[in-house]
Amino acid sequence: MSWLFVFLWMAVGLCGANVCPCERPQLCEQIRGQRDFEVFLFDVGGTTWKSYNWSMITTIATFGEYDAELMCYAHSNGARVLLKGDVPLVNIVDKENRTAWIRDKVDLAKRQFMDGINIDIEQAVDKGSPEYQALTDLVRETTEAFHREIPGSQVSFDVAWSPNCIDRRCYDYVSIAESCDLLFVMSYDEQSQIMGDCIAMANAPVNQTLNAYDQYLGMKIDPKKLLMGVPWYGYDYSCLSLSEEGKCSIAKVPFRGAPCSDAAGRQKTYKWIMKQVDSSMTGRMWDSQQMAPYFNYKNEEGQIHQVWYDDPQSICLKTDYVKTKGLRGVGMWNANILDYSGETVAQQQTQKMWNALLGC
Repeated sequence: MSWLFVFLWMAVGLCGANVCPCERPQLCEQIRGQRDFEVFLFDVGGTTWKSYNWSMITTIATFGEYDAELMCYAHSNGARVLLKGDVPLVNIVDKENRTAWIRDKVDLAKRQFMDGINIDIEQAVDKGSPEYQALTDLVRETTEAFHREIPGSQVSFDVAWSPNCIDRRCYDYVSIAESCDLLFVMSYDEQSQIMGDCIAMANAPVNQTLNAYDQYLGMKIDPKKLLMGVPWYGYDYSCLSLSEEGKCSIAKVPFRGAPCSDAAGRQKTYKWIMKQVDSSMTGRMWDSQQMAPYFNYKNEEGQIHQVWYDDPQSICLKTDYVKTKGLRGVGMWNANILDYSGETVAQQQTQKMWNALLGC
């Protein structure tokens, strides 16, 4: 990108004018048209986006600082770029406040030459509460405003891996699905509420994950509105004890009504996991019931840890379902956390993870 263009954009932008920061002004035009199949990703900032597989990407939700260069590059590849939308629900129960929030987001999208918004509200909501109705209204009104003000824009909403009031997120999923363009189903953090034994388990067990999509479809939600989100990260648990069967007992960390949760572990990137597994006690192991890989290792203090994660094998078992059921597409949280160093082994691992999004 020409630094002259960036400088001019920043300088004039301070004066309130919308000046395209791209070398070619047409790259600031919104991406329109509906893709038959979506590859939807989240970017949390930095420069790793320069190494993404842009031949696959259709939509990128930006959860980091605004990056004009990323916007220009995404548009040059025909990919949409979305704002992040989040707000405390108590603030938008009042319609005037809700309208003001929507107006602010539409104006921001226009100033930054964006193509829509991804609404990421993961707050607990009780059915029938003022927040329950306010959230439903927010999604509908946001979609109407974006479609009116930015023709061809896309509005998506992030939902829990299951519609069964996961983490007390008791939303009106059917109405929300009807009003927005896409639901991004966050098929990860599925141990956020552990009701049984407090043991380390897979982040996204295959059968549990796919049964939840059956639940969404059973609510008569259009499959073409559903995106399957998969994790490119795992959880590292410190074992209070390790049974002969290999079960790792974990600390009790309550969460929204559950006595235990994955908050007892620490999220680890796929990049870290691939390096750690090579020096682990066990190497990669496979759980045939949860259909997920895991391994055990000892830290410097001699404490045994168990790491559960997803890799191409477990991801393919899920993304194959996308084609079978005719879902709208796939995505991941998040695109930044693969190893883009350029080393031969890292390149192979990274490409396999991208390819797994399309099934096997």
